[in-house]
Amino acid sequence: MYTEKVMDHFANPRNVGEIPDADGVGETGNPVCGDIMRVYIKVKDNIIEDIKFKTFGCGAAIATSSMVTEMAKGKSLEEALELSNSQVAEALGGLPPIKMHCSNLAADALHAAVNDYRKKQTGN
Repeated sequence: MYTEKVMDHFANPRNVGEIPDADGVGETGNPVCGDIMRVYIKVKDNIIEDIKFKTFGCGAAIATSSMVTEMAKGKSLEEALELSNSQVAEALGGLPPIKMHCSNLAADALHAAVNDYRKKQTGN
């Protein structure tokens, strides 16, 4: 059973789309369930100024992607890296145990986008 908040973020996902000139892009997926998430970030003065996502997956995957973008927007890169899968699930009022892997993907995609941004900044 999904919480009302999960259903809201699934039915009305926030921050859907792409940022064509994104400063960082992170992608993650789970070959077992087929979920794929891509997160795009725009960074200004170390703050995530804009964030969008595209997710191919189940309702929980879409809801966690939506929630992680809401949680990360306006945060510093360091704060974004501290967001954990359990915090994303908690913000949604919990997920069924069989769907917890979806929240892992959302946080992982965000972390990958921040790491991609940092790599581009250092040229490594």
